[in-house]
Amino acid sequence: MNDLPVIDLGRMTYADAYARQVAELEGVLADRDAGRARVGTLLLVEHDAVVTVSRRPGAASHLLATPEMLARAGVSVEQTDRGGDVTYHGPGQLVAYPILDLNLLGLGLHDYMRLLEEAVIRTLAAFGIAGSRDATATGVWVGEGPAAAKVAAMGVRVRRWASMHGLSINVSPRMEHFGLIVPCGLAGRPVTSMERLLGAGCPEMGAVKRELVAHLETLTAEAARGALHRRS
Repeated sequence: MNDLPVIDLGRMTYADAYARQVAELEGVLADRDAGRARVGTLLLVEHDAVVTVSRRPGAASHLLATPEMLARAGVSVEQTDRGGDVTYHGPGQLVAYPILDLNLLGLGLHDYMRLLEEAVIRTLAAFGIAGSRDATATGVWVGEGPAAAKVAAMGVRVRRWASMHGLSINVSPRMEHFGLIVPCGLAGRPVTSMERLLGAGCPEMGAVKRELVAHLETLTAEAARGALHRRS
C-alpha cells in the first residue's frame, strides 16, 4: 500500500480541474488493470467563482439567480456529473478531490462518504470548531437541529469503483454568493464558514490544507490496512 500523493493545483477553473480529475482517474484505473494498483492521488484546488449543477432531477431549479445576476457577481455556471445537487465554489473555499481506488481500500460508497466527513470533522476540531454529521443530509454541520449550518459540502462520483469529485470546506469564501442558489437543494438550511465562526481567528488556507491532508492520509491508510488484513 503506497502513500497518498497530494497535488495542490492552486487557483483553477472548474473545467480545467475536472479535466485533471479525469486524467488522474484514468491513471488509477490503468494501474489497477496493469496489476500495480495504488491508493490514488489527492487534488487540492480553489476554484474561480462557479455554480455547479448536477444531473439530479430538479437540481437546475435550485439555481435562483438570473444570468444577469450571475454576470454581475462574476459567477459562471457549469454542469457536473457528481452526486448531490447544486453548489457554489469560489476563492476562499478549499476543494479536495480524492481520486482513490475504493476497491483497493475496501470501501463501499457509504463508508467512503463517512470517511470524508470524518476528515473534515477532525480538520475543524483542530481549529476549535465542533463539526457534526446530519443523518438526513451529507456534509459537515455546525450547531444543532434545523438551525445547524453547513460548513462543508460533499458530492462524489464512482467509476469502476474509483472515486472522483469530493468535498469543499468554506474557509473564507464570499458568503453572499451562496444566496444565488439553494445550497445542495436544502431549502431553509443555512450555510456558514470558518471565518464566520472564528472571526479574526480564522486560519489561513494553507493551515486548513495541511490539517485536511493529514487526516485524509491517516484515514485512507487505516482503510488500506483494514482491507489488506481482510484479504490476508
